[in-house]
Amino acid sequence: MKLKMMYSFLNSDINLIEKVLEETIEAESLQLKEASMHTLQAGGKRIRPIFVLLSGKFGHYDIQVMKNVAVALELIHMASLVHDDVIDDADLRRGQPTVKSKWDNRIAMYTGDFVFALALELMTNIEKPDAHKILANTMVEVTVGEIQQIKDKYRFNQNLRDYLRRIKRKTALLIATSCQLGAIAADVEEDIHKKLFRFGYYVGMSYQIIDDILDFTSTEKALGKPAGSDLLQGNVTAPALYAMKNDEIRSEIEKVHEHLAPIEIAKIITLIKQSGAIEKSITLSDRYLDKALAVLEELPVNKAQKTLRDIAKYIGRRKF
Repeated sequence: MKLKMMYSFLNSDINLIEKVLEETIEAESLQLKEASMHTLQAGGKRIRPIFVLLSGKFGHYDIQVMKNVAVALELIHMASLVHDDVIDDADLRRGQPTVKSKWDNRIAMYTGDFVFALALELMTNIEKPDAHKILANTMVEVTVGEIQQIKDKYRFNQNLRDYLRRIKRKTALLIATSCQLGAIAADVEEDIHKKLFRFGYYVGMSYQIIDDILDFTSTEKALGKPAGSDLLQGNVTAPALYAMKNDEIRSEIEKVHEHLAPIEIAKIITLIKQSGAIEKSITLSDRYLDKALAVLEELPVNKAQKTLRDIAKYIGRRKF
């Protein structure tokens, strides 16, 4: 089943989210508006808004309330991507030019900051102090994660714990917060919204690990960027870390730099794929997926719970 079919019963609400996203990024500055719209139109699965809406289904669901949280979390995600592309010096995302490549680094940073500020402004419509405290804490962690990502570039002596801590901040926390804030906005009881946070965290970890595997196993057409781009940009992910347990492969990976010839990165990708590192990374992702599914068993049984299970399985078992 395709991902969109799993939550098709939310289609009218998702269409509203898209409309509000477009309305929200209106700006007096034409350059800011164009750069923000460029980011929005680059697409994306809208996973975070979907998690917000589904989590709200465990409580008093009101789309006029939920839309504020759903749009805010997607805007925060968008802003982080714009900033990431500056950090990674990335020219492509989803097959489209990034803001930093179409304009420049300065415009990209201002665009990210602008979109992030819009998200915070939207969240003021949610009059729940706990929601704002949770979001603030998440933003602190995400920012620390962005700084750590810079420090970790081309640091080949890092370990798996460093990697897991980084992807927690880079991806998992924002997905976990999407689930929790969606539930809080719908007045879900504390025990349930904390479990939804845990579910989102485990799903987010599995999601990012699979993304990192796909960077080595998928095609440029599917990725929207050349295979091995993460490693070429200095991001040392699970497959590379597992492969580097072999000293010969480690010595090859340690030679990677941003101007490495395509034929050389292709050779390294082949070494990683032949080392068993992909299979070990899949096992790591599956551990988090299993934990996510176990948390779901503790939640009330309803359509949202079944849909979250279907989405979690889809995310954790995307094709390699």
